[in-house]
Amino acid sequence: MTVPDLNRLPNKPGPGVEGKLLAAQQLSDSGQAYDLVVIDSDREPPDHRRSEIAEAVAAVSPGLAHVPAIPVRMLEAWLLLDQSAIREVAGNPNGRMALNLPKPAKAESEANPKALLKQAIATASGEKGRGLQKLQTRFSANRARLLQMLDREGPVRQLASWRSFTDDLREAVESSH
Repeated sequence: MTVPDLNRLPNKPGPGVEGKLLAAQQLSDSGQAYDLVVIDSDREPPDHRRSEIAEAVAAVSPGLAHVPAIPVRMLEAWLLLDQSAIREVAGNPNGRMALNLPKPAKAESEANPKALLKQAIATASGEKGRGLQKLQTRFSANRARLLQMLDREGPVRQLASWRSFTDDLREAVESSH
C-alpha cells in the first residue's frame, strides 16, 4: 500500500478529489501507478459523496478501481474504539487514566470525533505543558499510526460505515482481478 505524499509536489493539489488524483499521478513516473485508490471523505450525505468520487475518478483515471472511505462523521470515529492503541500512540501504554471514549454503538454519532480522539491521546499520554504541546503537533502522524494499528477484526466491525467500506473494498479488489 502506498500513500502518496502530495506535499512533495512543488504546487499544492487542486481542490476536491480530481485535484488530489491529478497530484497523485504527478508523483508516479507512468502517470497511473496505482491499481486501487481509497479516497477518504467525511462529508455527508454519503451517496452524494460516492457519486462525486466516482465522477472524479472517471474524469481523471478512467477504469481505476477506487473505494470511497466514508465514515458517518469522520475517519477518527473508527479510531475511538481501541484504548490500548491510543495509549500506545500516546507513549503511555500502561496508563490508567480514563479516556472517556464512546461505546461502539455511539462512535458514529459523536459530534466531533477528531477533537475527542485528540483529547484522548493527550489524556492517555499524561503529558503536561511543553510535552503536551509537542504531542499535539504530532496529531496527524499519531492518527496515521492508529490507522495502521487498527484491528480490522475488532470493535470497528460493529460500525456500519466500516462494514460499508470493507464491502466496497472487497468489491473493488474482486472487480480489478
